[in-house]
Amino acid sequence: MAEIIRMPKMSDTMEEGVIASWLKKVGDTVKPGDILAEVETDKATMELESYEEGVLLYIGVQEKDSVPVNGIIAIIGEKGEDFQHLLNGSTPAPAKAAEVPAAPTAVEVKPAAAPAEKIDTSSINATVITMPKMSDTMQEGTIASWLKKVGDVVKSGEIIAEVETDKATMELESYEDGVLLYIGVEAGNSVAVDGVIAVIGEKGADYQTLLKAQQSGGSKSATPAESTPTPAIEVKATQASPAPVVAAPVIETSNSSANDRLKASPLAKKIAAEKGVDIRQVQGSGEGGRIVKKDIETFVPAAPKAASAPAPAVSSPALGQESFREEKVSQMRKTIAKRLAESKFGAPHFYLTMEINMDKAIEARKSMNEFSSVKISFNDMVIKAAAVALRQHPKVNSSWLGDKIRYNDHIHIGMAVAVEEGLLVPVIRFADQLSLSQISNQAKTLGGKAKNKELQPKDWEGNTFTISNLGMFGIEEFTAIINPPDACILAVGGIKETVIVKDGQMKIGNVMKVTLSCDHRVVDGAVGSAFLQTLKGLLEDPVRILI
Repeated sequence: MAEIIRMPKMSDTMEEGVIASWLKKVGDTVKPGDILAEVETDKATMELESYEEGVLLYIGVQEKDSVPVNGIIAIIGEKGEDFQHLLNGSTPAPAKAAEVPAAPTAVEVKPAAAPAEKIDTSSINATVITMPKMSDTMQEGTIASWLKKVGDVVKSGEIIAEVETDKATMELESYEDGVLLYIGVEAGNSVAVDGVIAVIGEKGADYQTLLKAQQSGGSKSATPAESTPTPAIEVKATQASPAPVVAAPVIETSNSSANDRLKASPLAKKIAAEKGVDIRQVQGSGEGGRIVKKDIETFVPAAPKAASAPAPAVSSPALGQESFREEKVSQMRKTIAKRLAESKFGAPHFYLTMEINMDKAIEARKSMNEFSSVKISFNDMVIKAAAVALRQHPKVNSSWLGDKIRYNDHIHIGMAVAVEEGLLVPVIRFADQLSLSQISNQAKTLGGKAKNKELQPKDWEGNTFTISNLGMFGIEEFTAIINPPDACILAVGGIKETVIVKDGQMKIGNVMKVTLSCDHRVVDGAVGSAFLQTLKGLLEDPVRILI
């Protein structure tokens, strides 16, 4: 019976996905575990795995097109089978359900749930592994890939899987010694925080009883040991008979896919694309020759061979001829556009601009860099000065929450970093308590991680104030859109040598312009102006920053 494949919800914030590429075409035979396509979300590119066996009858979304979560992507069924009734929304004949051999129906799965009774597991030497909460906002995680399979020996400290959240790919470490007895979530599937992922214990341990005990003590929807793990493609819950997928065989099939697909983690593919590395030339060091992150980072390309005759260059357009090109918007860019539009049109912005004489700051920076173990930048000095000024003006370090205003006692400064796909804002925590050297170290580390897409959730969450600096690009003055949930953002321009009037005389001085964007629901003009006056005083006499 033909089955609809829908766009899975690959993160708790995902609303739509973009088909980056199809790895199968209409007419191809598909097996459980085969990768159908690569899906681009707002922060990552993930593989879409098939849980059905049959022929790819229909593709509903072309490459580079987006589709909302639960939108129809494709249909898999028997060769020549009529699938139009699925697209039209009509109900297929119920008799078809019996044709799936040995497939447990949704109704058959329900009685397998453990009864509400106490189960003695004291004699079972095994441990249930659940999805950890990897950030304060995480609600579910997606198993990007398994690095171990059922039957493998696992030691404490070994990486057993890669887990994708909406913004990062992280390694799942084992804290147990033993044998991997059971895998409850296949690669590509999502599972809620605290949901069962796997079981590790001594060989031959009765993990099924352990799973039943876990189910009886947890949510009603927990999956029994022999049932299909909750699929990311949620259409299965509404079909008459979901195809059975046993954990270990699916992984085996995925590793031995007949379509000659490269064995590489999504993170490795992404880093290879960013660095321009031909991933086909990389030797994998992972399970079964799988290419992992460290293989890309340590890869040294071979000397290029003599190039064959170059392809004829595309002729440039004739003089006066109109031409253009269009690109699909990335998920990161869509998310940035959505959040900034909500901020710009939801929060009443007003702007305050001030000139700051940076002569003493230039002298102080030069003197500090003669002794500092790290190079202090002007941006580091602005971050420190802003943090000190926020301590004196707590109303600027606040957030609008609709029916209340939150005044933050801690000072976490977001630092806007431009990346290829858009903008990321890593956070320097407790900036007012850090020295300039510590701020410089953190700024350099976080900036590098942002450009390499290595930020973890703790690195970008919790900002109370944001600074955007375009001075290094020669921008003298600009305004920035407030970065929620902050009430203000400081736009910093470049330092310009110009004529200034001091003590009634014209002199050459170095001036920097800053513009504070304020949410008028929280910060009034007088409050924002007082903050800028304090910031100006600190930067014009940098010794005060260190007190």
